[in-house]
Amino acid sequence: MTVEVLGDRWSLIVLRDIMFGDRRRFRELLRHSEEGIASNVLASRLKRMSEVGLLTRHGDPSHRQKVEYRLTEPAIQLVPVMVQLGDWGARWLHTTAELAIRAELLADGGPELWSRFMSELREVHLQGGVFPDDGVLAELTMAYERAASMHAAASIVDISDDTGSDRTPPAPEGRRI
Repeated sequence: MTVEVLGDRWSLIVLRDIMFGDRRRFRELLRHSEEGIASNVLASRLKRMSEVGLLTRHGDPSHRQKVEYRLTEPAIQLVPVMVQLGDWGARWLHTTAELAIRAELLADGGPELWSRFMSELREVHLQGGVFPDDGVLAELTMAYERAASMHAAASIVDISDDTGSDRTPPAPEGRRI
């Protein structure tokens, strides 16, 4: 039954982006999808996850036509599963340091860190609060940004064109666990 609900990659990616990317609106999820999810696939997954009780839909106070998706308690209880999937991927799949850093920090932090993160998710998604500036998500985001900055600095290569000017490759974007 669990595979019926979570067995496709898009459902896990949408949950990951809501949990670890704090993306709660359709356009945020669509626009910031590193994997390039199609709008019809995203709509289908959001609808299905709402039907099975992983997400709830709430009106967005900033705009009458927008909807905010929030995690339910069953979805929040998936944090340890998501951490384990991320840790496995960081260990066994080729990835960059900035994409692996959050998974590694969460795995190293163990159940105590997961519990703190789940408490933050409950405050935000179940009670309508905001993530604390000094919370787990803030720590994970700072670690990602530091790793991305270090990666960008390390990969700066002088490429000269005919005029002798130098070009620097753009820094990588996105957050992924």
